[in-house]
Amino acid sequence: MMKSFTHLSFIFIVISLTSCGKINLLTLEDERQLGEQAKTEIASNPQEFPILPKSSNPQAYAFIEGIAQDILNSGQVQNRDNFQWEVYIIKRDDVLNAFCTPGGKIYFYTGLMKYLDNSSAVAGVMGHEIAHADRRHSGKQLTSQMGLQILLQIVAGTSGQDIAQMVGLLAGIGSLKFSRDHEEEADTYSVKYLCPTKYQTDGAHFFFKKLIDDGQANSGTPTFLSTHPDPGNRVSNIQSQASAASSCVSKTENYTNDTKYLQLRSTL
Repeated sequence: MMKSFTHLSFIFIVISLTSCGKINLLTLEDERQLGEQAKTEIASNPQEFPILPKSSNPQAYAFIEGIAQDILNSGQVQNRDNFQWEVYIIKRDDVLNAFCTPGGKIYFYTGLMKYLDNSSAVAGVMGHEIAHADRRHSGKQLTSQMGLQILLQIVAGTSGQDIAQMVGLLAGIGSLKFSRDHEEEADTYSVKYLCPTKYQTDGAHFFFKKLIDDGQANSGTPTFLSTHPDPGNRVSNIQSQASAASSCVSKTENYTNDTKYLQLRSTL
């Protein structure tokens, strides 16, 4: 009887934690598989996700991949070697967005790249997106949304691969909404990632600030920089964390007069 009670108590505790997005029942391999599944799904839907060909846009890809590598090589990304990180550009000028799948597949829309004015702003968004994968927020969010079903599969002895396939079938692209805690953590880690790089440490704040300055802070803000918490608060939080960061390298990428980025942006 005691054994049964302990078993049920454990399940109750796990379910409670999963509902809060605190734990992740997916393995790194599960997340790698989900990333590959998402990549395949995106590639199979060019009408919604028209990927800009790398062969005909070498400068744009060299730029965006260079920023990703700078962040991944910062020494701050825990899962740098556990995921196969890849970056893709989606040719949609009407979309101010970026996202990263589990396992490190990063997608930037041209609409966002044309809206931003400098390399540090792009790096700030890149750091935010890398953080979602590195901190394994998708796995935690999937566990939160599907925790009971996955837990029952685990109790029944279902393999991790089967779980990954099940989640892959049920999780559509763009369906995950990260929690307030996950968004705040992604902001925090963007600051940490950028500190050892040439980019402005508070680069993640730039998009929020521009939305606020343009009067668009509460009109269609994309998921990756959603309005919870308030954009103004996120600006101040990111800037204060950047100011408190110690041992950051001298910055060579400025917010103003970034002619290199503006020239690159005009080719998209």
